[in-house]
Parts: sequence; C-alpha cells; structure tokens
Amino acid sequence: MSNKETSNSMYQLINGLNISEDDKSKIIKYLLTIKDQVINIMITGATGCGKSSTINALFGTEVAKVGCTPDPETMDIEKYNLQNLVLWDSPGLGDGKEADTRHAKNIVKKLNERDSNGDLLIDLVLVILDGGSRDLGTSYQLINEVIIPNLGSKQEAEKRLLVAINQADVAMKGKHWDFQNNKPDETLDKFLNEKAASVKLRIKESTGISVDPIYYSAGYKEDGEEQQPPYNLSKLMYYIVKMSPKEKRLIVAGNMNEDVEVWKDNDNLKDYNREIKSELINSIVDGAETGADVGKEIGSMFGTVGEVVGGFVGGVIGGAWGFIKGIFGW
Repeated sequence: MSNKETSNSMYQLINGLNISEDDKSKIIKYLLTIKDQVINIMITGATGCGKSSTINALFGTEVAKVGCTPDPETMDIEKYNLQNLVLWDSPGLGDGKEADTRHAKNIVKKLNERDSNGDLLIDLVLVILDGGSRDLGTSYQLINEVIIPNLGSKQEAEKRLLVAINQADVAMKGKHWDFQNNKPDETLDKFLNEKAASVKLRIKESTGISVDPIYYSAGYKEDGEEQQPPYNLSKLMYYIVKMSPKEKRLIVAGNMNEDVEVWKDNDNLKDYNREIKSELINSIVDGAETGADVGKEIGSMFGTVGEVVGGFVGGVIGGAWGFIKGIFGW
C-alpha cells in the first residue's frame, strides 16, 4: 500500500469513530508526531550485572553485538541506535579508583546533557544490580552519589530512575530455582522480595528518594548448554514503558524483542503484557487530549488503528505492530 493509500485509510478509520471532529483532529495530529520522537535510555551497573544480556533480551538478541558506537565525548559510554530508541550503555563503579572517577564524571556529563530543544537528553535511567552479589556497596554509591544528585528534583528523580535486580535465578547460588517452570520457589521468592525491599530502604534512607526495585532474570546461554529463558522480563518492560514519557512509549514498545517466548514467564502479581497494552492505549488517549469516551473507542479499535497508522508512520512504528499484537494478544 502506498503512503497516499495508507494515509487515506487512516483518515477513513478515524473519521469513522463516534467522536467530535476536534477530537479526530487531535488524534490524527498526535499519531503523526510519533515519527519525530526520540527516547534516550541510560543503562548502567557494575561489571557482571548483566547489562548486555538485558539489552539483548529486551530489544533483540544481537543488539549488544552490532550497531554499537562509543560516545565520542566520553569513549566509555556505548551508544546503540534502534530507530528512534537510543540506549546509552555506561560502565558502573567498581573498576578501580581512577576508572570509577572517570565513569562517574562521564555519567554526570551525560545526565546533564540537553537535546536540540533544550530538554534533558536522558529520559530514563535503568540501574541494574547483580542479584547474585552480597556486596552492593559500589552500586549504592553509583545510585546515591552519582545518579540521583543529577536527576533534578525529588519528583524528577523518582520519575526517571528505575532500579532492577538481575540474575534472580542465581541469587541463592542457584538454589531454589525451579528450572522446569522457570521461576523461583517460595524460599527464593521471599529472599528476592526481601532483597528488593532492602535496596529500596537503603536508597530511601540515603537520599530521600523512593524507588520500587524489581527482580528479574535476563536469561543466559553457557557453552554447550540450552538457552535459559528470561523471567519477569515483561515486568521490567512494563516499568520501562510506564516510566517513559507518555509521548515516547510507543517508540519503546516498537523496538521490543520479537521473540514472544521471552515475555512468557513472569510473577503472578499482574498481567504485565496487558498492563503494557493499557499504558500504550492511555498514552495515545492522553496524547490526543481526549476524554474517557474517546479512550474507550480507541481501545476497542486499537488493533486496526495500529495497522493503519503503523504503515503510515513508517519505520519508527510500522514494523513493530505485527509482533506487538502477537505478544499482547491484540
């Protein structure tokens, strides 16, 4: 279908909605601005925390192996360009005093960098902790002394900081992990929840900032062994989407790993795939500045709207709708 034909289809679809002409114009205008949005996410953590495996699991199995370029201003921070999603992979602390000083300086510089519009470049910072490590001192130093002081006000810091504990499967030296069902047993689940609560408390006591750490496993593959699937990856993605600016959430989702298997195994606290879907729909509704009635209408036709608008917008969203619909059951 040509751009002209797709454009006509989109207008026909939205014109068929039982909403006012003003609301139709707002929806169309909002959807067309998606292609011009760019989201920047910094991912940092100590050596061995699993940053590369997390990036691979979330956004595609070879992302951390190809398309990577060093940030020309820091050289320590690696940059991944995924259409309109930019990942900044920064070393954490723990590599020695001289290296730590350099890493901290580079992180501070990047957190204070502004885009061409004068807005802060980094939309969200994901700090990954090693679930198998008992000593998280350098991670707390990174969070409390380097990152949080450079995220703005208390409100801004809480909106822009996500802390996640990786390698949940080896948190108790590999014990109490149900490999057959790919989940922790009750003993390990309790241990992980207590660890998350401890991280939350220590950050709160040191900085006054409240975060809600989650635990997950990015999955891994050892030589000669089968691929260990991720756990709680949908939960991690849900928090990333939820904490991203509303006008940029579709971009995050549009770059998700196409392998539906990686999104299957999660805890039972929420249906995270459904929650992600809800966040995406709400971002469209809120972005278009429409009311509850319009939101219901858009929600019921979102699959069709996604197909039409995906084709019209092009590379930013277009190729993503197929597997997003498959992952979320749209």
